[in-house]
Amino acid sequence: MKHTLKSLPLSNSFAKLPEDFYARVEPSPTLNAAELIHFNPAAAKLLDLLPGCHHSTEFKAIFSGNQSINNAAHIAMRYAGHQFGQFVPSLGDGRAIMLGETTNSLGQAWEIQLKGSGMTPFSRMGDGRAVLRSSIREYLCSEAMFGLGIATTRALCITACDDKVYREQIETSAILTRLAPSHVRFGSLEYFYYRDKFELLKQLIDYVIHYHYPELSGNDNPYLALLQEVIARTAKLIAQWQAVGFCHGVMNTDNMSILGLTLDYGPFGFLDSYNPHHICNHSDHAGRYAYDQQPQVGLWNLACLAQTLTPFISEDDARQALDQYWQIFATEQQQLMARKLGFENHNDDLEPLTKSLLSQMQQSQTDYTCFFRQLCDLERDNNQANPTLKDMFLEPERFDQWLKDYRQALRQYAPPDMSRQIDMKQANPKYVLRNHMAQLAIEKAEQEKDYSEIDRLIRLLQNPFDEHAEMQGYANPAPESVEQIAISCSS
Repeated sequence: MKHTLKSLPLSNSFAKLPEDFYARVEPSPTLNAAELIHFNPAAAKLLDLLPGCHHSTEFKAIFSGNQSINNAAHIAMRYAGHQFGQFVPSLGDGRAIMLGETTNSLGQAWEIQLKGSGMTPFSRMGDGRAVLRSSIREYLCSEAMFGLGIATTRALCITACDDKVYREQIETSAILTRLAPSHVRFGSLEYFYYRDKFELLKQLIDYVIHYHYPELSGNDNPYLALLQEVIARTAKLIAQWQAVGFCHGVMNTDNMSILGLTLDYGPFGFLDSYNPHHICNHSDHAGRYAYDQQPQVGLWNLACLAQTLTPFISEDDARQALDQYWQIFATEQQQLMARKLGFENHNDDLEPLTKSLLSQMQQSQTDYTCFFRQLCDLERDNNQANPTLKDMFLEPERFDQWLKDYRQALRQYAPPDMSRQIDMKQANPKYVLRNHMAQLAIEKAEQEKDYSEIDRLIRLLQNPFDEHAEMQGYANPAPESVEQIAISCSS
């Protein structure tokens, strides 16, 4: 059944918990008239909304925080977190307000959250607003990650107005409507653990299991089973990030989803040239969240989560669960890299091949996405080196040797060319959201109120494995000028 906004069945299971877990707060109306600058039909389908619903005045008013929806229980969630390794005991949704949740015809529950809708009790001297540039970046990247097949929050729409907000400079405010089955984070559990409020902590964990991991409720120790499941989901998620060259930029425990979703897009970035030490966050001076550190940080964050469960599981059980992380991560990463190279399954013979390739790519600063996409067209039995591939390397003779070894491996382990090439093109995206692409959309929106680039990129990034011949320019390596784009925590 399709719904208008008035008929959308809305509840809020999280708001049924005690108010220790959240604060009741209403969105702050905008000072100036709000404008709907983009709407995502794919996300609207998750809510069973009628096509064309976004054309109504009501839609714009609700998703700019200027009108209530179905008398929902609006809340801002409370949590703590380890930020850059330091524990911060009191955080929370400082600029996000949950409108409620709805369950669609497939039985999927989706929380609806306004990000940038004004002050909450957790704003910590902030204004609770989001700027247009950060809203556009999260909107584009959450849909790009969905298109890549990576677990993520989704984005329904962006509204904006001429209200001014003050960051490093005066900017325009915007509100992003974000969807997720749950916005509970590792830091949500940390908040109660470090206050010794174990009864409330247990209540929160029971809520998570009941609503999001019901299959674990009959387990002999559902709390240990929950930890094991979150470890597995997180390990696989970060392996997927590594495979597509995604850098989160700020992997604090309050930005880690209890469901294993990619959550909170701030100073993210995709690799251009292959540099395993790449730091996408201009604020990360020590490189804690560099690309090659993400797997280790994932385990560190999971250890923080495991600590919160020790009132209910033994430390030995927690330690043994964490010991499984690297095996799960390595298995997933190896399989993903095997598929990127055209092999149906990983085997140990492929390890030297992969290591040699990545070493050469690092030395030559080879474009990560472009190389793997162009490799898809390589013919197994044509010994002529592809000149485009060869031009990506500083030592062409060394790369020639790699190609010789690679072709031999293809003959031994891979399917025939035609089926292999099709499979490789489903493992290697042609398009990722490079910083300069997002920046162009931001500049057009800020300077000209032209939102066509957002629309173009959404359509492209929701299907990043397709050819899109008319958009070939977006598949090219980033121009040299992108090095001047600095992305920080305020982005």
